[in-house]
Amino acid sequence: MALYRTSTQIVGDLLTATEESGQAGIKTTALISKANLPHSRLSKILSNLTGVGLINKIEFNGKHTFVITPKGRQYLESYQKFSTIAESFGLEI
Repeated sequence: MALYRTSTQIVGDLLTATEESGQAGIKTTALISKANLPHSRLSKILSNLTGVGLINKIEFNGKHTFVITPKGRQYLESYQKFSTIAESFGLEI
C-alpha cells in the first residue's frame, strides 16, 4: 500500500526543509529531492508559498534559492503543534 501525503503535509515538509537550510537558503534541486516531488508540482506549491509570504525566492545568476520567512516559521511551528495534537488523538492531517 502506497503512503500518500496530503498537501498540508507536503507544505510542512517543504517548510521544514527550507527552515533547516537556514539563511543560506535551499536550491530547487535540493527541495525536489527532500520533498520527493516532481519539478512541475513543486513549482506550483513554491509559487503559492511565496505568494502568501511563507518563503522568499532569491534569484541569482538564473538559479533560485528559497528562504523561510518569519511568517513561514510561525506557520510551521503551528503546523507541528497541531500535527502532534492530532496524532495524539489518532488522527492524521
